Amino acid sequence: MADLRAFTMPKWGIEMTEGTIAQWMVAEGDAFAKGQNLCLIETAKITNEVEAEFDAVVRRLIVPAGGDAQDVGVLLAVFGDATASEAEVEAFIAGFKPADASVAAKAGGSSAAPVPARGQAPAARIETNRPISAEALKLAQSLGLDLAGVEGTGRGGRITFQDVHQASRPHADPRLMGALAVPASSGRIFASPLALRIAALNGIDLGGVAGTGPRGRISKADVLALVVQTRPAAADNTPQIVPMDKIRKIVAQRLTQSKQTIPHFRLNAAVRVDDLLELRRTANLVLGIKASINDYLVRAVALALARHRDVNIQVHGDAIHHFAHADIAVAVASPKGLVTPIVRSADLMRIEQIAAATKGLIDKAQAGKLGYEDMDGGTFSISNLGMYGIDQFDAIINPPQGAILAVGGINRVLAEGENDEAAFESRMQLSLSCDHRAIDGAAGAQFMATLKALIEAPEQLFGG
Repeated sequence: MADLRAFTMPKWGIEMTEGTIAQWMVAEGDAFAKGQNLCLIETAKITNEVEAEFDAVVRRLIVPAGGDAQDVGVLLAVFGDATASEAEVEAFIAGFKPADASVAAKAGGSSAAPVPARGQAPAARIETNRPISAEALKLAQSLGLDLAGVEGTGRGGRITFQDVHQASRPHADPRLMGALAVPASSGRIFASPLALRIAALNGIDLGGVAGTGPRGRISKADVLALVVQTRPAAADNTPQIVPMDKIRKIVAQRLTQSKQTIPHFRLNAAVRVDDLLELRRTANLVLGIKASINDYLVRAVALALARHRDVNIQVHGDAIHHFAHADIAVAVASPKGLVTPIVRSADLMRIEQIAAATKGLIDKAQAGKLGYEDMDGGTFSISNLGMYGIDQFDAIINPPQGAILAVGGINRVLAEGENDEAAFESRMQLSLSCDHRAIDGAAGAQFMATLKALIEAPEQLFGG
């Protein structure tokens, strides 16, 4: 008769009632050797690799990997020799009856605990004065196991059923068959699968490591302690302390005052700039200048402020100062920090004059030669971060001014074109921050509408 054996859901610990096949490491028809990993089983508390306790062939896998949880004792697979017929395998499966799922029947292994073969006389009764459970003593007697070398892990050193079962298992070098494969050590390594994986991941050699687990088993905690020891010492990260210079202190004080005392509200708009980009290329060639997009924005903002004087203001205490002309502060990054030199009466200047004025102010800022007269006052500010790849941002008002425009980068976007056809266009994001004490939402919106119209029809920038 064919030699067929049942492989059932093991029981690890008293509280385990079910487990799940996470991975089969063998397939139907595969021959395996004693000590080879058969599968990975997950429980509510652990994930463990199950090793073969004998040489055999996988005749049938009953429960697939990744399926539902199975009760302890459920038939998972049938192992045996290759000579067994399919009919014999089917008959074996049909006649299988799960064994008792008690600790005595299932704890610690992939099948029921070994019992004496038929016809074999029971082993001699073991006499011991050491504390031991009844089931553990019964198993030790059936195996003829000498209890002198068994270490009790129960309360007060009591020998448990698991202690006897573990002591009866042959020693074998563990092997990892997963993604973090670890070659078998030339010496014996007695460690948990999780400890082996952590060691492999961190390149730690477990040879010669003394474990703190039962019978000297290397545990997860043992390996994690080694990981901490092998980590490199932290690099010196002492900060370099640089006191603020006078300009940065003033800027910091004014921005803090602005954020704390000025009620900001913001208006956002996207504007098409294809025509502006084309006009700039043509005008720069005709006029022989190098006006930037920011120069054209200064011109557009100046004209919009001239039409909306309720935005072209300063706030001093309870008084609002309205100005006839636009003195526009342009935010510039300098070696001494952010500075805001002013283009005076920009609404009265042509584009080539604005380009020359802004270039002069930027050169002075980079050289650290801006004077008080270059930055005093201003009725409005422009902060442009589009050249740094910023799509959109919100700026803080520069007091005593009443508003500031934040300018983002230019992006190509898909939009509805002529005849309802999709087409790409260039868009720029604008964000207007206003002082709500002096500028109403409607006034800010009207200013933004005028600015949008000027930018999208840029020929107006060359008018009076």
